[in-house]
Amino acid sequence: MEDSPWVAPVYDERGITQWAWRVADRENFVLGKNARIGSFTMIDAKYGVTIEENVRVGYGCAIMSYSRIEGKQGKVTLKKGCKIGSHSIIMPGVTIGENAIVGVMSYVHKDVPEGEIWFGTPAEFRGSANQVEGE
Repeated sequence: MEDSPWVAPVYDERGITQWAWRVADRENFVLGKNARIGSFTMIDAKYGVTIEENVRVGYGCAIMSYSRIEGKQGKVTLKKGCKIGSHSIIMPGVTIGENAIVGVMSYVHKDVPEGEIWFGTPAEFRGSANQVEGE
């Protein structure tokens, strides 16, 4: 799939795409070209979600601009080239920096700076993505 040409999503009446990921409140959702999102990911864009170009989101993630349980709300931004591991949760108001990496099954409740690797529950700084790219 990585080598196949990028195709924009088509949504049904419930906000589900042809790849089985879903967006609630699509009017507040911005998707950059060449972004790829895994099946069964849920995006709650009530307060805004922007996913920029060349972003990768793994299977079964939750990207939430609103959380009733924690009483939080705020725009979520995934900057160019960042990668979000499968089954991760991105909480309201979070920005994931350009080319940053979030490891699988991570709970992200604060911003991840550009080019950093974060993972865990809650996610914490674990290294530089530039080190991984340069090896």
